[in-house]
Amino acid sequence: MRSHAALTHPCCVTWYGAARHGPRSRRGQQHGTSVGAVTSADELGLVLAEAAVKATGAVGGYAGGVYLRSETEGLLRLAVLVGLPGELMRPWWRMHVNRPFPVAECYRTSEPIHLADGEEAMRRFPQLMAGLPFPFGSLYVPAESEHEKFGVLVALRPATPGHPVEQPDRNRMRQAGLRLGAALAQLERDGTPVTWSGEPLVVQTPEAAARPLRIGTFDWDLSTGNLEADEEFCAILGVLPDEFPGRIEALTARVVPEDVYQLWVVAREAAQDGRPVVRRLRLQRPDGPPTLLELAGRPVHPPGGGVGARRLTGSLIDLGSGAIASEAVADRLPDGLFSLDRSARITYVNRTGEKLLGRARAELIGRVLWDAVPWMNRPAYEDYYRAALLSDDPVRFQVNRGRKDWVSVSLFPGHHGVTGTIAVTERPECPPAPVSRPGAGLGIFASPADRATALYRPVALAIALTEAVTARQVSAVVTEELLPAFGGRQLALYVLHERHLYLAWETGFPAGFLEPFEGVGLDARLPGVETLTTGRPIFFESMEQLASAYPGIPLDASVGARAFLPLIASGRPVGSCILGFDQPRGFAPEERTVLTALAGLIAQALERARRYDTEAALARGLQDALLPHRLPVIDNVETVGRYLPGTQGMDVGGDWYDVIETDRGLDLVIGDVQGHGVSAAAIMGQLRSAVHAFALAGLEPADVVSGTNRLLSDLDPAHFATCCYVRLDPATGDAQAVRAGHPQPLIRRPDGTTEVLDLAGGLILGVDSAETYPVSDLSIKPGEVLALFTDGLIERPGRDIDVGIEQLRSSLARSGPATVADAADRLIRDARRSTDRPDDIALLLAARWVGSDTDRTLGGPAAG
Repeated sequence: MRSHAALTHPCCVTWYGAARHGPRSRRGQQHGTSVGAVTSADELGLVLAEAAVKATGAVGGYAGGVYLRSETEGLLRLAVLVGLPGELMRPWWRMHVNRPFPVAECYRTSEPIHLADGEEAMRRFPQLMAGLPFPFGSLYVPAESEHEKFGVLVALRPATPGHPVEQPDRNRMRQAGLRLGAALAQLERDGTPVTWSGEPLVVQTPEAAARPLRIGTFDWDLSTGNLEADEEFCAILGVLPDEFPGRIEALTARVVPEDVYQLWVVAREAAQDGRPVVRRLRLQRPDGPPTLLELAGRPVHPPGGGVGARRLTGSLIDLGSGAIASEAVADRLPDGLFSLDRSARITYVNRTGEKLLGRARAELIGRVLWDAVPWMNRPAYEDYYRAALLSDDPVRFQVNRGRKDWVSVSLFPGHHGVTGTIAVTERPECPPAPVSRPGAGLGIFASPADRATALYRPVALAIALTEAVTARQVSAVVTEELLPAFGGRQLALYVLHERHLYLAWETGFPAGFLEPFEGVGLDARLPGVETLTTGRPIFFESMEQLASAYPGIPLDASVGARAFLPLIASGRPVGSCILGFDQPRGFAPEERTVLTALAGLIAQALERARRYDTEAALARGLQDALLPHRLPVIDNVETVGRYLPGTQGMDVGGDWYDVIETDRGLDLVIGDVQGHGVSAAAIMGQLRSAVHAFALAGLEPADVVSGTNRLLSDLDPAHFATCCYVRLDPATGDAQAVRAGHPQPLIRRPDGTTEVLDLAGGLILGVDSAETYPVSDLSIKPGEVLALFTDGLIERPGRDIDVGIEQLRSSLARSGPATVADAADRLIRDARRSTDRPDDIALLLAARWVGSDTDRTLGGPAAG
């Protein structure tokens, strides 16, 4: 990896965390640290940001980002977001790898995904389009090394209906993913943990050059952070030359947060590659709008040559505010006119816009639209903003500035931002929702445009619920989809059992607050009970209303609103759902209708999940009954078996293992019947019984397998199975093995050396009843361990089976010193953590000891 020594001194760039501006956010602060004290986390963020910016530009995109694995198994987090407001994309900050989204599929399969437009995305990923129903194109590539997955690189760009993503763009995106994977692998080798646990870093995309207005010169020492600047440079920054501190922080402290990344790129490219650099920046001014700057620098190479540079000299060019039109012309327009950059900051507003937005230009320029104008900050409008920033189509909607004061807003998207108009309009046909008292709020569905925005909410939740199988998965989906959709912060799901309500899931409530409500009967006078017994939802716009309606009810410290929803499926009561909000609020009629409909969907999903959980328990009980409850215990051989069911579906599998003690030795058996379900399990049970009977009858190993093959051909020609059968003499260690289409076993030597055996084999069972099976001779010495397993342990979606075999071999080699049982647990530990395990797993370990061994551990002294 290239040296970053030039960035490890108190020198160059202030690195900011995720931008907190966005709908419902009232905070504008940023948190920063000097790159002079770059931490490993800073370095990781910088590498990710550089990759996202370059990939987005390479494919003609306007936005992009990187999802990175987190410390939570199976959870990806948005680590970097380019060209979009961070808070606006909050619902997509987290992504579980088993969800039906392109990011998750790309990560699971390690295959790129290219979506040319919304129609193609709808066909392949309907849940994505349910949440983002806008016409845009998107490209996804895995960021991984040869042996490890890190995350997914994403680029968003204008849709190309009818035209697939062209091969050059596919190649550019793929190369960007490979470069990022290599960089992340190097960071990990250098000791930087490549995981993400916080909010995303938000950066802006570079813009094209424009005509310069003022020019200042500078000389930047990259190793110390010292900055020499001329008078014009100081004038651009708005400081007197005598007051200029001579440090790069004087510049970084004035650059808008999203553009600080560009300064880092300048330093990085100069320090590493020694090439001239040009970047656009926006300078914050306390007394006016941001100034558009262009920084152009030429590296000064050290004496004696070399690729990198320690100093950067060049010019800082003041390009002006970048207004979209002449102020004199724009101020004469009858409608309000404003422009936004890709982070939704206001870059221009005319005089009419000032009046209609209710703020002076100095209070608007440089601020995020919904932070500067509170009545533009409603959850219902978020989709309009997302539509304008994600697609090329104009967006029009109506906004209520007060009870009888409406304006019409139009947003016209462009590659580098949005141009907007605002005009007074008549009151829409649907009046705003009634309020119960002054200041109670209007609810989020106050206009026809607001209602249209919410139409896809039931669709998004319904699609997500179809993917949920267990009650826990249903509860997680409700948390992820329902709370963000309505701005809720608390959720509780209660299920009905024997006329009492029991808590099934909760989030956001104070610890222990819900304990008094556990197991309450249907005769209790509580809103969560009465909403179920009456079948009607109950809404309280504040906690005062709730306390007045139910005197003496325990209340938490929240002052917000509450919604109690009945969970009823096909006329049968299932339970109740409680939604909590941080602030008092009204509930418009349309919102109450949508919430009630969603409660019905949740009830049906919970009822289905409860049946699944019950049936799955029965299925697993059947599976356990078909496997051996105990294995024979003999002096010279220790055997351990493990079985792990798959995660997809509740069908039982056909994997089995067995250990049979006979007069001729100890027979070790492992097999796998194709498919799942009762039929596969029944075939498995019959084959296990047949093998057992043939072995006890004294048949040779080849005859045992041949007889089992003929039996399966007669039982069910539609089923096939694989098998590995080993007869071991515990006293001598001599063994004969027969393999029928099954994976090769592993053997671990006392010194830890582990190898894949090369046993001759025949066809899988059930294909040809006349098939004969060769026998392989081998010897198991004291201290050695034989590992038999089914393919579920080594196969993963999107991964070559040889990689799985090698990982299993390495894991077994590293198992000592440990008992055989501990080694078996270790081998399936990683598989147990996986949420995407389509096949069952059977594992059988057999270790041979000598009678005098007291230390029966893998690699123990006696075993040697």
